[in-house]
Amino acid sequence: MLERRTHVVVDRPEQLLQAHTRRSFLKVLGVGGSIVLLPAVFTACDDGGAIITEPIVDAVVLNLSTDTGIMNFLFMNEQIEAAFYNTAVGSVAFTGMTLEQREVLADIRAVENIHREFFRAMLGANRIGNVRLDQETIDAAVATPDSILRTSEMLEDNGVATQNGTAKYIQSADLLAIAGKIVSVEARHVAAVRDLREAAGISAGTPAGTRFAGDDIVVPNGAYAGLDAKIEPATGLSRLLATGFTSADATIGTAPPTKSGTPDSAPPSPTP
Repeated sequence: MLERRTHVVVDRPEQLLQAHTRRSFLKVLGVGGSIVLLPAVFTACDDGGAIITEPIVDAVVLNLSTDTGIMNFLFMNEQIEAAFYNTAVGSVAFTGMTLEQREVLADIRAVENIHREFFRAMLGANRIGNVRLDQETIDAAVATPDSILRTSEMLEDNGVATQNGTAKYIQSADLLAIAGKIVSVEARHVAAVRDLREAAGISAGTPAGTRFAGDDIVVPNGAYAGLDAKIEPATGLSRLLATGFTSADATIGTAPPTKSGTPDSAPPSPTP
């Protein structure tokens, strides 16, 4: 009988984004395994639990004038997204969802855990700790199948728009490429969730068959037609904190230098 593989070994964080490593990670998550990053070791929890050696932080001050500060901002966002999906997949409401809904959400959960651990490993000693979560608020957001899908759409829409607005401040070409790879995956997430909601009969006022990328998130006309929603980091942080999923006091200590870009076009709050 073959022994179950309970860990994946990588020698650099970028390998977590490679297809063969991601498949291995998804399998390992299913048996409570871990990722080993040489020469350091970190554990990718699939239950939303904090890594034992990682401090819980109640205050985060982000310096968005540096790439490290921007990456920590994205890391915090991934922590909150992963916590939501870990809770959702383990909830009673999840068992009442359709097979397709469960499969999509389970896949998103696994990938969000990968993204979280990628940033943890890449930032190393420069990372923030685990932001304190408000588990009661997260639990309330996964009380029903509809609330799970609605919250998922909101988180993913906001995350994509925030990363779209933050990208121009990243100075390193390598980090910009990494951020682009991650936001493209997040955009696939929200497209899938929007399709699930439409299949469940939730049109949100958009024409049938267009929910996956409706006019509410892709600019329909004008000079910026065809571009996805975009918001500046401060707006994205405000919307993220408004979920109440973290009780940490997160602020922007140093704003990024002013740069021109497309006008803000925030995604709407999902309705109903």
